Amino acid sequence: MSGKRAGWLQRLRPDWYIILIVGMVGLASVLPATGAAAPVFKTATKVAIALVFFLHGARLSREAVIKGVTHWRLHLLVLATTFALFPLLGLALAALPAAISPAALGPGLIFLCCLPSTIQSSIGFTAIARGNVAATVASATASNLLGIALTPVLAGLLLHSQGGGLSLHSAQSIVLQLLVPFVAGQALRPLIGAWVADKAKLLSYADRGSILLVVYSAFSEAVAGGIWREVGALDLARLLVLCAALLAIVLAATTWAARTFGFSKEDEITIVFCGSKKSLASGVPMAGVLFPGASLGLVLLPIMIFHQIQLMACAVIAQAYAKRADTAAKSS
Repeated sequence: MSGKRAGWLQRLRPDWYIILIVGMVGLASVLPATGAAAPVFKTATKVAIALVFFLHGARLSREAVIKGVTHWRLHLLVLATTFALFPLLGLALAALPAAISPAALGPGLIFLCCLPSTIQSSIGFTAIARGNVAATVASATASNLLGIALTPVLAGLLLHSQGGGLSLHSAQSIVLQLLVPFVAGQALRPLIGAWVADKAKLLSYADRGSILLVVYSAFSEAVAGGIWREVGALDLARLLVLCAALLAIVLAATTWAARTFGFSKEDEITIVFCGSKKSLASGVPMAGVLFPGASLGLVLLPIMIFHQIQLMACAVIAQAYAKRADTAAKSS
């Protein structure tokens, strides 16, 4: 029992990578890249974003995309949650009175809700919970592939209704910094796929290091633009509550939908974990392309907070599903 409790607490503990990301925010707040260093970091950030999406393209196998496609009802439900329910909830949260939802964080909340699902954590939690892992691989992969095109479009449409939107320059940046590297990675996969798989751990450091660079560069510009004069401790506390409420609503909705439409328990687990998550790995570089200057730091705050909350909540839920499966197996 103590071993199980220790494992549960281990999964509930804050992710070390999130701690590093928060550290980048702190570093940028104390020692921002300004003056002559700013353009250097800006160029490095563009290269880093391209690298992230090149690695995404090289890693994702076409077999994983094709596998499980026949389970179309499950995939449609996950995609509808990710790219329809979430964006509608994002609009609703951003429209709340400023006393509840700070106006400066509204674009970040909307952008968060337009992001694709995670891949690694969705698969990991599904496996722990004894869910349909094959369907999770297919569904999460499809979400990320579609997200490269859908996320910028959805964000542009929804932010346009809030007075923002995508410019021609942003559209060109999406093609050059996201789509071209991703397609190049996919095209070169037959040549470098085995090497990428063999060096997965080493390349993950490059992937994650790129995101840390994007966060540092973004918050350096945000600090120079006065982000901490716009967002105080109370705003961060309200954002924490909003992100927790958003996740709770989606978790309840996906559970209800899975049971209402008669999915098996294994499929329900896939729907809950794939449908409720948002990808930090895709979100940070996408935001770096879509949002210019000091506004980027404000956009990244909801993504960072939601990511940690979803990991902690889903760790608890996965353990509960696993315990239920073990109990059912013993009684049968």
